[in-house]
Amino acid sequence: MKRLFFLLLIILAAIWTRPYWEDSVREVIPDQVTETFHSARDFTTQTIEDSNFDFDTVRDQAASFYSSIVDSDSAQVTEQEEATPLELTTPEDQSFSIGNVELGDTRADVEDMYGEPERESENEYGVNWSTYHENYQNFMMVAYDEQEMVRGLYTNQDLLSSSFDLGLGDTKAAVNETLGEPEEGIRNGWFNYQINSEGEYDIYQIDDSYATIFYDIHENDEVTAIQLIDENLKNEKDAVYTSGSETLRDGFEYQLFDLTNADRVNHDLPVLEWNEEVRETAREHSTDMAENQYFDHTNLQGQSPFDRMEEDDISFTTAGENLAYGQFSSIFAHQGLMNSEGHRENILQDSFAELGVGVDFNDDNQPFFTENFLNDQWLY
Repeated sequence: MKRLFFLLLIILAAIWTRPYWEDSVREVIPDQVTETFHSARDFTTQTIEDSNFDFDTVRDQAASFYSSIVDSDSAQVTEQEEATPLELTTPEDQSFSIGNVELGDTRADVEDMYGEPERESENEYGVNWSTYHENYQNFMMVAYDEQEMVRGLYTNQDLLSSSFDLGLGDTKAAVNETLGEPEEGIRNGWFNYQINSEGEYDIYQIDDSYATIFYDIHENDEVTAIQLIDENLKNEKDAVYTSGSETLRDGFEYQLFDLTNADRVNHDLPVLEWNEEVRETAREHSTDMAENQYFDHTNLQGQSPFDRMEEDDISFTTAGENLAYGQFSSIFAHQGLMNSEGHRENILQDSFAELGVGVDFNDDNQPFFTENFLNDQWLY
């Protein structure tokens, strides 16, 4: 503890004396590092008004800062208390169940077990995903039709039960050996499309439904998530991309946020807080890309993600950005980001504390996803 206290003391001393060393240091820091340092330096609003170094003031600031860290850590431990593991049973009427829920069950069945959903948001099938979890543990999403029957299910946590004895953590090879060759193409209402998953997921038509099984290419192609969609619900979707709307945009944004937190919990990381201000920054970038037909972290005015956040008066010590484009939904976008090493690092970055997600659609209804991660507290 004493070592941490004195380390904080040294850090604050460096901050306090910054005007005396900053210019000379800037001469030897490479441009790229300088940009990172400049973008990440806004961790205090205090200014130097006196050229005399006040050791007592710095000591008191360090003590206060140390106390806030201890309090923050205590709160985080309380927040991350483990939920009770579910006792899973073999599905009765379907090949797969998630959290003991099967396609064809009723909302009443689900909410007898899990209570009210934490969130309801529109998905690409024109219905809502109802999200159930305990601080993102035991996480699953359920889609109901107009008769309040379960027509869609998703999880990226260990809630999968199967009459085939398959579960999360099994390999793609085991899935293919058990279920056979996956579908190469899907007839969806009035259109057909070829499945080009590049090995990241397989789709099987089972029990009058479509099971999409996602794999983690960074973990030996293990099953990392599953989506189940009733065949009738899927056939009601009359285009590859659902027409963009404000409610679908909001739905994709919140769904991507929830999916990110559920995967962070899988990796024993703290849950991110929603940041409404940075959501607007992220959404503006998605809109800009969609309207001006480009896909890049740097916009057409030459602004980086850090520039855009600073322009919107968002303070941060560390920040990161993930982009995705053209996926069918937030589920497919998130799974693709988790299979991309750099994007995965942002999602699983321990230092990030907040996230804002912004989505918009181009003229072909293809969604553009922007995730802006940040932390506005000094790291220790």
